[in-house]
Amino acid sequence: MFLTITLTGKAEAPATDLGFLLHKHPDKAQVFSTAYGTAHVLYPEATVERTTAALLLEVDPPALARRGKGGGGRGGSADTALAQYVNDRPYAASSLMAVALRTVFATALRGECRTRPERAAAALPLRIEVPVLPAKGGAALVARLFEPLGWRVAAEPVELDPVFPEWGASRYVRLVLEGEVRLAHALRHLYVLLPVLDDAKHYWVSADEVDKLLRFGEGWLPNHPEQRLITGRYLARRWSLTRQAAQRLELARLADRDDVAAEDLDNAVAEEVPEEVEERPTPLAVRRREAILDALRSAGAARVLDLGCGEGHLMAALLKEARFTRVVGSDVSMRALGIAARRLRLDRMGERQAERVALFQGSLTYRDDRLAGYDAAVLSEVVEHVDPPRLPALEYAVFGAARPGTVVVTTPNAEYNVRWETLPAGHVRHADHRFEWRRAEFADWAEGVAGRNGYAVRFVPVGDEDPEVGAPTQMAVFTRTDGAAIPTDRAAGNAGRTEAVPQAPEPSAAGVRAVGEQSAEERRPAEEPYRGEQPAADTQPAQPAQNVQGTQNAQGAHDVQGTEQEKEVHV
Repeated sequence: MFLTITLTGKAEAPATDLGFLLHKHPDKAQVFSTAYGTAHVLYPEATVERTTAALLLEVDPPALARRGKGGGGRGGSADTALAQYVNDRPYAASSLMAVALRTVFATALRGECRTRPERAAAALPLRIEVPVLPAKGGAALVARLFEPLGWRVAAEPVELDPVFPEWGASRYVRLVLEGEVRLAHALRHLYVLLPVLDDAKHYWVSADEVDKLLRFGEGWLPNHPEQRLITGRYLARRWSLTRQAAQRLELARLADRDDVAAEDLDNAVAEEVPEEVEERPTPLAVRRREAILDALRSAGAARVLDLGCGEGHLMAALLKEARFTRVVGSDVSMRALGIAARRLRLDRMGERQAERVALFQGSLTYRDDRLAGYDAAVLSEVVEHVDPPRLPALEYAVFGAARPGTVVVTTPNAEYNVRWETLPAGHVRHADHRFEWRRAEFADWAEGVAGRNGYAVRFVPVGDEDPEVGAPTQMAVFTRTDGAAIPTDRAAGNAGRTEAVPQAPEPSAAGVRAVGEQSAEERRPAEEPYRGEQPAADTQPAQPAQNVQGTQNAQGAHDVQGTEQEKEVHV
């Protein structure tokens, strides 16, 4: 799909200023990645009298089919009748183009230009052309939407087929807009009205779309004669969101008329003072996540792996903070990944949020190239689910091959078990735990891992510390030492070789309760399989999805990473 913006000028106000205003150099063809394809910015002409910037968006149909809802788009437009196989999304300007505008021209959308601030604040002679624009409502609706904004509108219907004129016009128009408009306002008009005319969106419309609508509609939408139609279509006719937007737009209109702040008008009801409630102790699982987040913040991590992510509790907490720009979860259990996908609401996630998150199946006892290149990795209540003879393989996969800058490992403190009133003597906290380490045993293992792989390690207690037995959870924070080399006996990439690696300490005498003895409450209900990313064929051998009890692999070892439900029993 294609769109051009043309600025005319003269010697004292050259048209080449368009390059400054868009923050894109006219002499360069630039390429930008989007969630659904590649955007190109180029200048077919750049002279003092006339400069044209073109935005070309190449849509990746497989990406759109994978991530879209209902085939070719999430909005249910008429062109999705044949699902992802036949649709107009790669060719007709739609919400895909609107998102590309926001991605590529973000600074121009805000009206910022340090080198030409007076030009950014002034109305400019602009011409915008969209060769193929889906217009549900025809050329008449296009005029009703753009003319109140100061545009001269030419919307020429596109014939279905010039060879058969009797077939009539299609629902597409060739749009030309001309007028004296600020560039930032012009881009905002396009960002809101392109998906409104298409009457469809390729991503799920969530509550934050109301904020986007009001932000980009500021100054023109509250008084637009077609405000109701614009709001309804932009928010995919979700009644609750449409009502919320209408109320806020009316408040903005009244505030603008009275020349006061909207907050000053919306003061009829005093803020309620919450009643004092009895403070309840924070669950250990929550305190564990807070400790992990603190460690990741201190490390300055932006790209984070949650290894053994289970049902996605930690991933949900990570996604709430903008500092974590990429959050990837991995688990051996397809059922757990399915629960995580539903918890994170991946199918309803907005596009910008969806770009931050991914889930895939994998085992930590095999080297996996997908784990490389991240700032930090978290193994929260995971290592105790791995048989001790397989711990060296896990060590190599995480610390030897993936080598993130920071690794956070949490595991139960076996010494604290005597403080759990509901835990029978001699039992571990969950039936799937292969062992539980005492503090000295965990320290020996962690310091050995750090020394063998070029990391420094520090220990952090999690939960209230008991003077005799310590805290209920123990946490180790590994930091990669700059310039540290990968040990030569582990660099070959054979995750199964463990003879050159010191064995992990044996678990303490408190035995492991047989898997068959777990209670009904500890068993997870059957869930539908997760249909997410699948492991690449050259990274690790194919494995069947495993349940919480574990399945014997070819070597007789259990490769089980427990879900959050497993991790939080008894705590």
